[in-house]
Amino acid sequence: MIDFSLSEEHIMLRDSVRDFAEREVSPIISDYDKQQKSVYKKVLPIMGKLGILGVCIPEKWGGAGLDYIALALACEELERVDTSLRVIMSVHTALSCLTMYQWGTEEQKEKYLLPQGKGTKIGAYGLTEPGCGSDVANLQTKAVREGDEFVLKGAKQWISLVDVADHFLIFARLGKEKGYKGISAFIVEKELPGLSTSSFHDKLGIRTGDTGEIILQDVRIPTENLLGKEQEGFKIAMTALDSGRFTVAAGACGVIRASIEAAVKYSRERKAFGQEIGKLQLIQEHIAYMQAGYDQSQLLVYKAAWLKNQGIRNTRETAMAKWQATNHASDAANRAIQIHGAMGYSGDFPVERYWRNARANTILEGTNEIQKLIQGSYILGYRKSAKLRYELPPYTPDQ
Repeated sequence: MIDFSLSEEHIMLRDSVRDFAEREVSPIISDYDKQQKSVYKKVLPIMGKLGILGVCIPEKWGGAGLDYIALALACEELERVDTSLRVIMSVHTALSCLTMYQWGTEEQKEKYLLPQGKGTKIGAYGLTEPGCGSDVANLQTKAVREGDEFVLKGAKQWISLVDVADHFLIFARLGKEKGYKGISAFIVEKELPGLSTSSFHDKLGIRTGDTGEIILQDVRIPTENLLGKEQEGFKIAMTALDSGRFTVAAGACGVIRASIEAAVKYSRERKAFGQEIGKLQLIQEHIAYMQAGYDQSQLLVYKAAWLKNQGIRNTRETAMAKWQATNHASDAANRAIQIHGAMGYSGDFPVERYWRNARANTILEGTNEIQKLIQGSYILGYRKSAKLRYELPPYTPDQ
């Protein structure tokens, strides 16, 4: 039986996140965006206290112990106000916490996941490099084993939370194996000698976020900070992206909702030809397409969430949700601008910010071209859903 109703816990979580975003962030986000000022130092402590950062992390590891529907709801409500808020969930909660939960040792979880689940420490994810985005096999950062330490050298780029994270999951090439097989994953603390970070400015969108680069110059970490086994890094990176893409898809639903709400408000207030422009059929057509995009995207997200709750591998379904939801989000923001006319092109209304932010989502966590390739390779039978520890443990209330 298909049940689309939300539990009381889901509703309480959704309303709590919505209240936080509207009360703490909505009044200031436009000014922060114009100043290109990160909102993270202001909101992270509050999100930690509210339990948002560990929403789907088991209580044993400091989280709220809720399921992946709850994670989707949180991401949607956060991105409805601004994409930078959802980026926190993608990077800290999905790419870092869930990856640590899936692959970490008990000792690693105790040291790193527990404080992350509580929100007292922030985790980030370092995969992308100056010459390596979609082409993960071309990763150049290197790790060399010296006694009971690994020494890391290289650079990471387009890393979110770069200036507020306490530690990073860094992917580096260990040994002489080429391609995917040579990659391993490491937990790297930010304050280690040889590690430096810097932020990017003048981005098209997500200007209230914190994105930049990591430089690793002979950074030494203990061997116990290897995540998973040697040469498991590519698998770890891909499972992390399954989680990250899910949050991007869920957040995109928030952009669509925000665009619809802004378009409806303006269509009821603006008058032309002697009536509200909402009475005009072409305006109604725009809004109808926007709503269709929201409904379709939300269904795809909930399907992926259900699979995650069961512990069933969902790479294809999550990729489909990410591809479709982010495309619909860009389309909805674009239509909202069109409905606003010249005013939509100005900074006096939020729809131009929605469009700038939504555009990034079709690129990050794997471009939408990559999501299309995933679909084609599954349909043609070139990619198999092998049981390679690729799926998160199923959700249970007492996990």
